[in-house]
Amino acid sequence: MQMVRLPVWIVLLSSTAGFFLSTRRALAADTPGVGQIRFPVSASEPAQEKFNRAVAMLHSFWYDELDDAFSRVSSDDPRCSMAYWGLAMSYYHPLWAPPDTAALRKGWEAVQKAREVGGSSQREKDYIAAIEVFYKDWDKVDHPTRSLAYSKAMEQLHDRYPDDKEAAVFYALSLIATAPPTDKTYANQKNAAEILGRIRAETPDHPGVIHYIIHAYDSPPLAHLALTAARRYARVAPAVPHAQHMPSHIFTRLGLWEESIQSNEASANAAKEYARKVRMNSVWDEQVHAMDYLIYAALQCAQDAKARSVLEEFSAIQKINSESFKAAYPLAAIPARYALERRNWAEAARLAPAAWMRLDRYPWAEAMICFARGVGAARSGQLTAAQNELAKIRAFHRGLVENKEQDWAVPTDVLHRELAAWIAFAEGKHAEASQLMTGAAELEDSTEKRPVTPGPIIPAREQLGDLLFEAKDPSAALREFEASLRSAPNRFNGLYGAAKAARASGNTDKANTYFAKLIEVCARADTGRPELEEARAFLKSK
Repeated sequence: MQMVRLPVWIVLLSSTAGFFLSTRRALAADTPGVGQIRFPVSASEPAQEKFNRAVAMLHSFWYDELDDAFSRVSSDDPRCSMAYWGLAMSYYHPLWAPPDTAALRKGWEAVQKAREVGGSSQREKDYIAAIEVFYKDWDKVDHPTRSLAYSKAMEQLHDRYPDDKEAAVFYALSLIATAPPTDKTYANQKNAAEILGRIRAETPDHPGVIHYIIHAYDSPPLAHLALTAARRYARVAPAVPHAQHMPSHIFTRLGLWEESIQSNEASANAAKEYARKVRMNSVWDEQVHAMDYLIYAALQCAQDAKARSVLEEFSAIQKINSESFKAAYPLAAIPARYALERRNWAEAARLAPAAWMRLDRYPWAEAMICFARGVGAARSGQLTAAQNELAKIRAFHRGLVENKEQDWAVPTDVLHRELAAWIAFAEGKHAEASQLMTGAAELEDSTEKRPVTPGPIIPAREQLGDLLFEAKDPSAALREFEASLRSAPNRFNGLYGAAKAARASGNTDKANTYFAKLIEVCARADTGRPELEEARAFLKSK
């Protein structure tokens, strides 16, 4: 019997269908409102249209939808190698956690598929070669080294095709992703922003450009430069939950709490709607990410009833769609923030995280829970309990250092120093406590926060101000509160701390300024915090 040889394109189409097999119904490829880009590749007209849409979604980190989105490209045109490039790109999340082993394998397989299909132009081959650099030897070479190699490859691609907007945009993202967290000159971020700014002048609503400008300027001294982009991004990509949330990074940096609340309520609601439409039998981690930013903002403007409702909804969760770092962080942070920001030490001391996810894989998240319990215990006279929590944090930090997880080792070290300071203070060792907390503040100041968080549970320098005030040194406390407010403006406890320290040190003008600002920030407070009553009484007496 003669063997029938199928045409190559039929074989490729068949392999594509298996390669992109999805276990759930995906909707975003047919959903308007993901933003528009133009990224010409060798593809049929229908495939090109779908490719543009898929890359727009990639620029907004809608990774959950990209298997389906790029499979539609390949289904329309099985000779389009860039569909596989897109899939490989979707497994590398530059600003999030490094991909796990399964994602790395899938990414490498996608690169090999792209090479098998073969780019129709040298430019497309260069794109595929660039992402191949990231996946090559993934089982032998560490993530930071491969990320830097990919960034270098994108720089070369950008230089080779200077008129290619997408090459420039993806190169800019790689610069942000590889920026050293200790570089306070923000050289990478400024370079990226300059590249993005040139493209934005020509295509002002490019979703990737606006999104990455926000990330480039997501630091205290630069945040004001991204305010216009922040207020625009949600309108450019209204269907994308992450695009609803992302502006709140800048709103948080600038202390614009009402805008942050609106941003994250919209994001959480969009995430719920998406989960409903795709029949997700769990809560999407994009929702809990937004909830962390939401409760943070609500607590800063004394909307405690709103914060409580967020905590209750969060605590009622039964199952998360992905037990990822993006879920682990809010699992620890949300209850910790709610107790500590309201200075409810007894509540903090008995804190227990929700049971819908184990934190064994995320020792830095467990350390946050230990920190909240430890501070609550230390500040309510339970020193043995506080010491026990300190020992746990010390062990977590040691493990992170041994595993070379420096990005999380540093903030965990900060937590250890902060708790040690409060324990020393409770033991009457005020000089030692001040020294420990100063060290924590200097360490925290020397590095940048991770994108997953709106900020530390409590800024170390704000805690230093609190400690100095309680040690009867209001003038020194005022300096620390003011320093904290420069990097974390309009925080409730920062403003209140500065006001009471100014009053205690005899600086009536500054006390008046900070108490007035506290009242302004809390104009929509939904509970009667005693600090606000104190502020009103002080202002009325003037």
